[in-house]
Amino acid sequence: MIIDFTRVRERLIQLTRDLVLIESTDDLPAERQRCFQLIRNHLEVVPGLVLETREQNGYESLLALPAGVERPRVLFCGHLDVVKHMDPGAYRSEIRDGRIYGPGAGDMKGQLAIMMELIRILKREIPKLPVGLAITSDEERGGENGVRFLVEDEGLRCDFAVIPDGGSIADITVEEKGILHLRLTAEGVPAHAARPWNGVNAVERLIASLERIRIRFASRWPDHVDPADTDTHWFPTCSATIVETGNDSPNRIPGEASAVLDVRFTPPMDSKNVVEEIREELAEGTTAEVIVAAEPTHLDPDPEFLAITRAVTGLETRLVRASGGSDGRFFCAAGIPVLLSRPRVGNLHGRDEWIEIESMVQYFEICRRYALAKCET
Repeated sequence: MIIDFTRVRERLIQLTRDLVLIESTDDLPAERQRCFQLIRNHLEVVPGLVLETREQNGYESLLALPAGVERPRVLFCGHLDVVKHMDPGAYRSEIRDGRIYGPGAGDMKGQLAIMMELIRILKREIPKLPVGLAITSDEERGGENGVRFLVEDEGLRCDFAVIPDGGSIADITVEEKGILHLRLTAEGVPAHAARPWNGVNAVERLIASLERIRIRFASRWPDHVDPADTDTHWFPTCSATIVETGNDSPNRIPGEASAVLDVRFTPPMDSKNVVEEIREELAEGTTAEVIVAAEPTHLDPDPEFLAITRAVTGLETRLVRASGGSDGRFFCAAGIPVLLSRPRVGNLHGRDEWIEIESMVQYFEICRRYALAKCET
């Protein structure tokens, strides 16, 4: 198979920039549908590829599988949802210094472009190749209605799952922290702010709880954290990501306030004992409700994938631990080996998020060689 890598590079850039322009956030289901339609427009012309739509609780998923194949040898998996940016003008893209910039470029519109182009080329050259693609739209919300639904409820299976959503071009993820999203709710007694003795301030109760939780988790931080060294990141963290109250008057003591916590934890901790720890720190009148819970994940990468990565990049591979989580945990729970790496990316979830173009081409070639090698086996 002869590959025109100049042409591949051009198509990856164009596809990524087209995808970035679509504001496929959780609160805009019509934009998520528009992103799916763009993907379908590129995949429905691929001979021998059958597209199927699945839906759970308003979240769509797209399966692209070879005709007559229910269990592909290799399944590439990604998500099209991106985090929300309040400025609508943020949804644009540009190329600078060998990178594509734009919201979602590295998480993971660029990787979607790679997988779309890869499937197109592989199926064109070898129509019966047992390679498939799954694209979901709720990974940023925990993946319960996407990959979990496909694997646990729909029975989706494969021999190997490739998820370009962690690590880097020569860094292959072998451990992921557990994830907890919790909503704290503080109840108080509303009153006029000029007479605070007549009420109980829910915001103050909430703040007291957040500070106690912050101190408890801060005690586990190491003395030094190197942003560039993932080995120093392996400890539990807790971040307050949303704080709100229904109060709309500056002279009224609020009777209710809430916050959302994002907790990442390492073995031997599990979600149950982390929740117990947090509840121990809650002030009077404050409760904690679990939104998402996932245990730490151990991955056992295929040595053949590591060898191909070394051959393509000329770099020695590293097995790394990740602070973030991915949909890989659902495949692992079903006993399916997961390969978790990606091109070089940066400033994830920021307005100037980026993905490096040269490493996109390298990752395309890594995945192409790996798919061919596993299918020949």
